[in-house]
Amino acid sequence: MPLRSPVTRFFQLEAAGGLLLIAAAALALIINNSPLSWLYNAFLDVPVVAQIGAVKIAKPLLLWINDGLMALFFLLIGLEVKREVLEGHLSKPSQIVLPGAAAIGGMVIPALIYWALNKDDPTALSGWAIPMATDIAFALGVLALLGKRVPVSLKLFLMTLAIIDDLGAIVVIALFYSGELSNLSLILAAASIVSLIVINRLGVVKLGPYLLIGLLLWVCVLKSGVHATLAGVVLAFCIPLRTRNEESSPLLTLEHALHPWIAYGVLPLFAFANAGVSLSGVTLESFTHPVPMGIAAGLLLGKTLGVFGLTWLAIKLGIAALPQGANWGQVLGVSILCGIGFTMSLFVGSLAFEPGSSAYAGVDRMGILTGSILAAFVGYGVMVVASRRNQGQ
Repeated sequence: MPLRSPVTRFFQLEAAGGLLLIAAAALALIINNSPLSWLYNAFLDVPVVAQIGAVKIAKPLLLWINDGLMALFFLLIGLEVKREVLEGHLSKPSQIVLPGAAAIGGMVIPALIYWALNKDDPTALSGWAIPMATDIAFALGVLALLGKRVPVSLKLFLMTLAIIDDLGAIVVIALFYSGELSNLSLILAAASIVSLIVINRLGVVKLGPYLLIGLLLWVCVLKSGVHATLAGVVLAFCIPLRTRNEESSPLLTLEHALHPWIAYGVLPLFAFANAGVSLSGVTLESFTHPVPMGIAAGLLLGKTLGVFGLTWLAIKLGIAALPQGANWGQVLGVSILCGIGFTMSLFVGSLAFEPGSSAYAGVDRMGILTGSILAAFVGYGVMVVASRRNQGQ
């Protein structure tokens, strides 16, 4: 398979999926602020029960989406990260320097801005990681509107930056957003991981055993107190990319099979379930509250300063080069587009401010939507102007 083929396929799916995300989020906002709002909330509260013997999982539909379907999203992220590390744009240190520096800046500065605005409120500080995220599907969906005016090198820069950003989010979730731990469940999860490693080392290339053990791992992690989506990442890292004979790659097979389902199904459904902010009683003060203000400022200003600042510094120090065919205006535009946190920000927000138990549950979504929408429009405008200048040169 040519190297460009999976990259091109990735961009096409992510861009189309990003546009579908926008539609799903808009639909949720419309429905939840209409006479049908009761239907929207009833849909999310539908009880769903799965039970095998003494093992029982009973959750409302919203949590099945956030804990179950999003585990598939993290599985896909894990597969993409492993492929990129072994064969792709993360396999050579020289390819990582620029997007790596940009990703670090894009995670640290937004978190510091949020901390500065909420440092006096211990409860609000739980949301410090919300503005650290970048929604690559949404960002590439905006870039897709510019067509071929955006050089491929800049799209690759954004893709690699977002993958590193996702790795950072995974580490943050594992370290800071786990609940009370169950020793028995952790032991069973560890046994599942050992089993996955063993069948990998034995050269098993059929996906069935991996997926079966992966399902058991997800249940154990769900019951352990560690967030269940991390099971998807662990499973991905255990699935082999290369095979000893002529069999097709299990990792690539699963990645290609999952990608359209995630882009066109899981993420739009997640967006629909989590973006339905009720605007009833919303005032100007609602937006100037430190929590939504910290999130919006972190996404729009923090991401721009962090990504662009560290990119500029890396290039000026001579340790990296400007993406081929791109100008500084386009780099600034992409830096602003990185402030579209959306999916990952909503996900981290649901962990930081758990619905039903936190006073700030739902408040964070106002900041996420405001910051993401502003980043999308401002970033698109900057990209249009910068791309015109690039074409005129």
